[in-house]
Amino acid sequence: DAKHLVPNKMRDFFCTINLDQEEVFRTQVVEKSLSPYFGEEFYFEIPRTFQWLSFYIYDKSVLQKDLRIGKVSIKKEDLCSYTGKENWFMLQPVDSNSEVQGKVHLELKLNELITDNGSVCQQLVVHIKECHGLPLINGQNCDPYATVSLVGPSRNDQKKTKVKKKTSNPQFNETFYFEVTRSSSYTKKSQFQVEEEDIEKLEVRVDLWNNGNLVQDIFLGEVKVPVKVLRNDSFQAWYLLQPRENGNKSKTDDLGSLRLNICYTEDCVLPSEYYTSLRNLLLKSSDVQPISASAAYILSEVCRDKYDAVLPLVRLLVHHHKLVPFVAAVAELDLKDTQEANTVFRGNSLATRCVDEMMKIVGKHYLKVTLKPVIDEICESPKPCEIDPIKLREGDNVEINMENLRYYVDKVFREIVQSSISCPTLMCDVFYSLRHLSAKRFPNDPHVQYSAVSSFVFLRFFAVAVVSPHTFHLRPHHPDAQTSRTLTLISKAIQTLGSWGSLSKSKLSSFKETFMCEFFKAFQEEKFTESVKKFLDDVSSTESKEPSGLSEPVHLKEGEMYKRAQGRTRIGKKNFKKRWFCLTSREFTYHKQQDKEPIFTIPIKNILAVEKLDENSFNKKNMFQVLHGEKPLYIQANNCVEASEWIEALCRVTRCNQKRLSFYHPSAFLNGNWLCCKATIENTVGCARCTAQIEIDGDRETERIYSLFTINMSKLQKLEEACGSIAVYQGPRKEPDDYSNFIIEDSLATFHTLKQIIDIVEKLNESHEKYQKKRSSSARYGSE
Repeated sequence: DAKHLVPNKMRDFFCTINLDQEEVFRTQVVEKSLSPYFGEEFYFEIPRTFQWLSFYIYDKSVLQKDLRIGKVSIKKEDLCSYTGKENWFMLQPVDSNSEVQGKVHLELKLNELITDNGSVCQQLVVHIKECHGLPLINGQNCDPYATVSLVGPSRNDQKKTKVKKKTSNPQFNETFYFEVTRSSSYTKKSQFQVEEEDIEKLEVRVDLWNNGNLVQDIFLGEVKVPVKVLRNDSFQAWYLLQPRENGNKSKTDDLGSLRLNICYTEDCVLPSEYYTSLRNLLLKSSDVQPISASAAYILSEVCRDKYDAVLPLVRLLVHHHKLVPFVAAVAELDLKDTQEANTVFRGNSLATRCVDEMMKIVGKHYLKVTLKPVIDEICESPKPCEIDPIKLREGDNVEINMENLRYYVDKVFREIVQSSISCPTLMCDVFYSLRHLSAKRFPNDPHVQYSAVSSFVFLRFFAVAVVSPHTFHLRPHHPDAQTSRTLTLISKAIQTLGSWGSLSKSKLSSFKETFMCEFFKAFQEEKFTESVKKFLDDVSSTESKEPSGLSEPVHLKEGEMYKRAQGRTRIGKKNFKKRWFCLTSREFTYHKQQDKEPIFTIPIKNILAVEKLDENSFNKKNMFQVLHGEKPLYIQANNCVEASEWIEALCRVTRCNQKRLSFYHPSAFLNGNWLCCKATIENTVGCARCTAQIEIDGDRETERIYSLFTINMSKLQKLEEACGSIAVYQGPRKEPDDYSNFIIEDSLATFHTLKQIIDIVEKLNESHEKYQKKRSSSARYGSE
């Protein structure tokens, strides 16, 4: 949220998130406010390098361009210091001279020249090599050029490079020469006189500009280097472009402030072979006896927050098809401590958190297919559903509201119990395992095998997605207060409907509120109980289920992007046009406008590959290609995050297609040849292997786990000491500490695993240090 915004009167505000100058998200507009509350959450992978994460507050205008009120810009290097904390940031003024990004590669040196008469003078050589990551101008690559100046108290010599067309990464490779000092015998009168000591006051300035042609050139950033640092050395470095020092100097304390909660993580992922030992140790965790002596279990115990450990661990185990045996092993440990059947898997143990995370990873598509249509209906044409007498507003009819709520609950419930055909195989395998372990632990309770599954699929999956659809990407924004309340009531009802044991015993004890007990009496019918039982049977079965193909297609993603004309007609121009794209579970289409009939349709089963497209194909950023039977469909997204999200969504829905390609062309076929491999036959086999768009990067997850072990190294070492001491297995320790709650069932096995973890982490530490040294010697950021 924001407060005390100027101009000091009620306006309509929205906020954007930018990577450098590229907008990647924007909030909804909050109308008529001076202190707007946005309350929105964006989670995204950052698919490219960047310098600044920025937030802009805009005043929404109907007739004119939206006005930028102010901004908060946080340097990439500083993000970690703000992570996980709420902070108020003062808004800074937005000034075109401060909107910079990118870097420039310079080589600078001072040469000594001997003149004809034998005296010595100095010459400055500036070699401007290239730039990287310059901003887009109006969504397109810029036309950059550089000016190089030697500036001092009484001089300003300036030279200029050639303009490079349509590129954010221009290669200049131009060298400029400046006379720094003249020999003492130099007598010709000139506009400046330079003495040797003046070198202390001289500096090289490099300014980057976008060539405006008929309009004013746009400043892209500058670099200043004092000449005195070059006395003894040829200096070559990358310099981050900086804002102009003479930019907007207006007061910054009167623009208002913005409250942000940022969570940022960054990992340096080494080549795959570096992680072999750690990966193998983690993957064999389910085979270790007892499970509490395994590397994966130890990881969850030493992390202060179990969630930090569970996220990368589950992703790694899913990626290598090792999750089911591990969950079974930790669930069995969980069940040992469970004394009553009706409390099975109700806590926040390692087992329950692993299953929660697994459902989020593999169940995204399942949730969309099952819930998105009905959630859309509830959010877009909401009916009043409040049935709490205390919260009823004047004029509300509780009978009508109860009927509306009954209609929604009935519809959501029906969608869920008919969805078993779409439940991912991994979820079914895990539920099968939990069901049988629970029945074995409580052989005299006939309901426990069902409550073990319903405690996850109803309580922790569907009910949570209903109450917060934006978190599971079922809706782009938070619902309004009335809709949010409706979703909460539906979620409560779904939780109780899913508790098969409660239903079958005709219990309404799960409701604390009398009004919910009254409402729920309408669902005390055998058909509901039987529907739940059949659904739970289906989703905890390992038998394969064939989809019927009769279900309605589900909308998965839509939005506006640019597509290149595919040249299906001879006379049509091959230019880029704005189109509305729509992805469903059945087809990928584009339309002239939203809600119009599709112009072009690709059935999902016909998509052969979805890959990024090289920027040099059309000198445009954020492009990808959809390969199908005809010519490739080339599409430009509005930003880098949107492009990667579309690629992921398309890959997810086409991952089972049987005719997926193994090779593709990373560039386009233009002027009779492929730009990537120069082949002249248009339908020739691709020159690059398809990336397969793996949703989980196993190396990255292993690197995250290594980082967690590194952070908690002191705990690992103390546990190693504890395992080695007789006190652990011959009596209680005298001094309780952080580790007194740690389970050490088998001190020898645990000691052995801890020793392996510590050795592996120390080796990886060395590898990271070598890499960082190599990196720092190969690229110096001169302006840091």
